[in-house]
Amino acid sequence: MFITRNHNTYMSVYEVCRDLQPDDSTASQEDQVAFLLQCVGNSNGHSIDTFFLLYASCLVFLMQAGFAMLCAGCVQFKNVQNTMLKNLLDACGAALGFYSVGYAFAYGGSDYSDPKKTFIGTENFFLIGVEDLTFWLFQFAFAATSATIVAGTLAERCQMAAYLCYSIAVTGFLYPVVCHAVWSPQGFLNAYNHDPLWGVGVVDFAGSSVVHLTGGTTALIATYALGPRRGRFYDHRGKPLETPVEFPGHSAALRMLGAFILWFGWYGFNTGSALSITGPNQHNVISLVAVNTTLSAASACVSALVAHYYLDEKKTGEGSFSLSSAMNGCLGGLVSITGGCGLVEPWAAVITGCVAGLLYLATSKLLIRLRIDDAVDAIPVHMTNGAWGTLSVGLFASADRIKLAFGATNDTGVLMGGSGTLLGCQIVGILFVIGWVTFVMFPFFYLLNYLGWLRSAPVDEVEGLDSRYHDKVRRPSTDLVHAMSMYGHGNERLRQNIHTFEESEQQSENARRFTVDSRLRRSTDTFEESGRGQLTPNEQCFTADSGGGSHN
Repeated sequence: MFITRNHNTYMSVYEVCRDLQPDDSTASQEDQVAFLLQCVGNSNGHSIDTFFLLYASCLVFLMQAGFAMLCAGCVQFKNVQNTMLKNLLDACGAALGFYSVGYAFAYGGSDYSDPKKTFIGTENFFLIGVEDLTFWLFQFAFAATSATIVAGTLAERCQMAAYLCYSIAVTGFLYPVVCHAVWSPQGFLNAYNHDPLWGVGVVDFAGSSVVHLTGGTTALIATYALGPRRGRFYDHRGKPLETPVEFPGHSAALRMLGAFILWFGWYGFNTGSALSITGPNQHNVISLVAVNTTLSAASACVSALVAHYYLDEKKTGEGSFSLSSAMNGCLGGLVSITGGCGLVEPWAAVITGCVAGLLYLATSKLLIRLRIDDAVDAIPVHMTNGAWGTLSVGLFASADRIKLAFGATNDTGVLMGGSGTLLGCQIVGILFVIGWVTFVMFPFFYLLNYLGWLRSAPVDEVEGLDSRYHDKVRRPSTDLVHAMSMYGHGNERLRQNIHTFEESEQQSENARRFTVDSRLRRSTDTFEESGRGQLTPNEQCFTADSGGGSHN
């Protein structure tokens, strides 16, 4: 193995270590050989661990493509560009936010030898003094994942400026505080600091609570503040519909592609959380993580699919196999096993996944009953199953697996002979994440709404956000006119017909916009004449000036 260049020639690890060997004439030959072996071993080990973490970081970052494809498939065609750009802004906002202050708040000044506990990190801003940049890259990918969970929930009705503000706020402040509390050695919930909570602390192997519960809870608050899409639960006069209107996505193939990309990226998400591949028994830990990730996803997919078929058959007399339920159930299983993927036995991963699939279905139906509009079902997938994944560690964590992963065992799952202290700590961790996210993001989103930055104007929402914020998408008729123009170059009669057709298209477009504006004004007048006073958040989205008074 060659590691450095010197005068246009490569030096081997052995040669570098030989140059580093102290010039001690009293050292025996055995001591010199031992030094060289230790130096070569450490160098190779660091290189392998660095490559492992870089590879895992790339897999986690690839999940951004999975989220993008999933969101693109779930929205209507008129909003695809807007949704794609928001996913891109997640990655960009996360990079800048986590580079400037996010990493410092999460891990700044981390020191396992220091018994002091802190609420937030206070060092390493702008990566000053950070030596392990690979670790930063891996943690950035995690922060970006937590932020992008919300992208699909707010699809088809959120302004661009609001989303960029949100991405930076989550990765720069909201997520780092949770990360510091659970994963930093100075965090007050960390399981392996000098004085963990109740002697045990919160155990989260790869982020069921830190990443997914944080992102899912934020999604719930954001969509409640934003309100549902127009026509989803209320008619154009703001009256509740007896049966909610489904807004089918324009591409099931993109949704399925996104789900498979996410599953693939999850292998980096969970196995990379081991951080090292060269330590004692690390190969056993990482292998278990990968196996449990697979089993939980598969069992959750099957349980959600079967449960949906049974409920549909019971309701209508004829069951149906729902691709959406199977796909989101699978993602729910991946979320639920993230917290305990290296701490539970494979049979426990199957149970965790089965429960996750059922919880996804139950929460999805509950949101519809509550008239909360989640365009991609991110709340049941990430919030509900993030909480369940954290809780499952307190039920199924094995003493042998915990010791293998962390080197020490403070307590085990209740169903594995534990005292219940670990389960209690996990519940405290869930309550802390939900409480912290609510405390920060509830006023944040309502401030954006008050400023008119949150919701797009109703006319833009009806026409599609692509036509408002992005390059106008040409309709098939426009493409036909362009082709005819090219073919009929020099034919005066044909060019006159094309010109007449284009004028007709423009007149139709103007008439359609006038109709939409008139209907929105009538809806506003209806609310004002009703004399009901303050509108509810869900009704505000049907007034012409709700969240859309300002354009960006």
